[in-house]
Amino acid sequence: MRKRRAVDNHPGTVHAIALCNMAELAGRLASDVTVPVTHRWIPKGMSVEYLRRADSDVRAVAELGLPPPLDAKVELPVYVTVFDASGEAVFRATVRMWVSLRQ
Repeated sequence: MRKRRAVDNHPGTVHAIALCNMAELAGRLASDVTVPVTHRWIPKGMSVEYLRRADSDVRAVAELGLPPPLDAKVELPVYVTVFDASGEAVFRATVRMWVSLRQ
């Protein structure tokens, strides 16, 4: 995500909620390509850590291992790290995805 006025806060860094939205988007993409088509997913919750100021463009990396055998319902954690332009981690999130069988 490019650092621009639309995502900045008053001190001039990337706003915390913009980072949260980015983490959720990355988590959704990872879930979409990992969870089998027999199941559906929806974000259930998210915990976040702000590691340092995000004062440049940022990129998000989502990690989701292969899911365990999926029962009717299971919660899957998706781990997202956001990096600044120098490659330093500025934000971490765990997005908890609720996965269930499609009806």
